[in-house]
Amino acid sequence: MERISPLIIIHLSKNRLKLFGFLFIMGIGFLQSPFVLAQNKKPNIIFILTDDQRAEAMGYAGNKIIQTPEMDRLAREGIYFKNAFVTTPICAASRASILTGLYERTHLYTFQQGNLKQPYADQSYPVLLKKQGYYTGFFGKFGVEYPYFNQMFDQGESYDRNTKFNDHRGYFYKTLGKDTVHLTRYTAQKAMDFISSAPADKPFCLSLSFSAPHAHDPAVDQYYWQPEVDYLYQNVTIPPPIMASDADFMAQPDYVRNGENHTRWRWRFDTPEKYQKSVKGYYRMISGIDVEIGKIRKLLVEKGLDKNTIIIFLGDNGYFLGERQFADKWLMYDKSLRVPMMIYDPRRPGHRVVEDEVLNIDIAPTIFGFAGLKPSESWQGLNLSAYTQAKSPAKMRTEFLCEHLWKVDIIASSEGYRTKKWKYFRYREDKAHEELYDLSRDPLEKKNLAGNVKYASVLTDMRGKMEQKIVDLESKRIR
Repeated sequence: MERISPLIIIHLSKNRLKLFGFLFIMGIGFLQSPFVLAQNKKPNIIFILTDDQRAEAMGYAGNKIIQTPEMDRLAREGIYFKNAFVTTPICAASRASILTGLYERTHLYTFQQGNLKQPYADQSYPVLLKKQGYYTGFFGKFGVEYPYFNQMFDQGESYDRNTKFNDHRGYFYKTLGKDTVHLTRYTAQKAMDFISSAPADKPFCLSLSFSAPHAHDPAVDQYYWQPEVDYLYQNVTIPPPIMASDADFMAQPDYVRNGENHTRWRWRFDTPEKYQKSVKGYYRMISGIDVEIGKIRKLLVEKGLDKNTIIIFLGDNGYFLGERQFADKWLMYDKSLRVPMMIYDPRRPGHRVVEDEVLNIDIAPTIFGFAGLKPSESWQGLNLSAYTQAKSPAKMRTEFLCEHLWKVDIIASSEGYRTKKWKYFRYREDKAHEELYDLSRDPLEKKNLAGNVKYASVLTDMRGKMEQKIVDLESKRIR
């Protein structure tokens, strides 16, 4: 056997040492790569809430007119929830439910009821998340009366439309530098400033609450948008609303016909000209939000944060755009309850369309799920974070309560119960009037079956389930 010289052995050893050193350095570099760090570090979370954006007001939802490329991208690249609902179709109560993870029947917060009670605020997701080491921020419409807002977040500013003005200044009154800008632009810039200044040694949770596309109710021109989306929809004709006939309207009880839903319909939709102008304005406001979401996502890429920042998107309630000769929300029909919802987790990219029913009360436990934290035992929603891991945590949900508890003369207070097949509801001041719909055959809720003897047992069952759920939720109130 040929003998190998010591010099060659030393040479080979040096090469091996060089190879080992190279692999070691490469290994350290791999471990420090953004992808691997994203797997080992708690994620940043951005929660985006829009005001009065109904489920169909998004391109990905099948709307062939509205232009929402960034929202569509979130849906296309992440989890799109086809059946997302609010439990209470009004901004104040819905936002309290989002904060606390509780049904309105438990927290009892809505308009004209005083401040959110301290024990519920103490169990809100921003307060608990801040205690767990997250750097928290909020910008936009908080929508809940609470005197210690500034203590909830490390950075925050609560503002909404300026109702002192009955014109464009309702939306154009905040300034950036010397420029007066639309609230949507202002909110996005505050978000970008927060992202840029957030400490590098902490994960952040940023909650953004856009006032758009809420109409500016005191104004003649109800909808106001940023100048950069002026050009959109100019040469488009919006199809008329479905179920907007006099017969559809007259099927309602008189206190609904004489209520605020129809009053605001007259403001916005009662002529073809008003309808075209208003829906286009509504769409432009949503497109304006979409533009700003694009700017925020671009900044995440520039800052190297995009691979470890989860984005959750939700609407605060549904919206009537002329259906049944109604505007706004408040009622128990699906147009009022259904909202857009998406979750994008860049650490586990993968698209899914989810049919399961998900709710606004799921937001708080879902944020905690992504943060790797145990949700509060008081929360009544579900942790949806496992949808990004090919699981279906809401598949077990077969029914939920829907309600609007604020008692005011111009809006009839109502309560209902929804399963995958049936929808039942009644008005709280007129329990003799009941409505029952077979959603599997009648998704538009055209034919009220409550008076049909054939469905008497279903009516009794749904009413009983709703009343039992109400008792259960009331028992969970903090006394």
